Amino acid sequence: MKLSKNLKRKRIHLRIRKKLQGTESIPRLSVFRSNRAIYCQLIDDQQGNTLVAASSRESSIDAGNKVEQAKAVGKLIAERALAENINNVVFDRGGYLYHGRIKALAEGAREGGLKL
Repeated sequence: MKLSKNLKRKRIHLRIRKKLQGTESIPRLSVFRSNRAIYCQLIDDQQGNTLVAASSRESSIDAGNKVEQAKAVGKLIAERALAENINNVVFDRGGYLYHGRIKALAEGAREGGLKL
């Protein structure tokens, strides 16, 4: 039986997650991309808590194409993280290719002041 696109992504994500772990001082920046929106959150894996979250569905994100929205979400998560005194994060691309919206979100977070 052929694996679906989403199952392939989940297998890749599990492979990535074996190597990454977020802590309270250096949380994991986890990304989820749907067809319409992009979501990200900073996660402390030791406690199992979400520290900060942002998405393109928020009203503060202006309309534009999806790549521009992803970059704005990256800047927003960086702004919220800096408010919580978080400077360094581990980037978890969620099994997606580092290209397009995922890359734009990471670049937006770097421009916002986070160190990935």
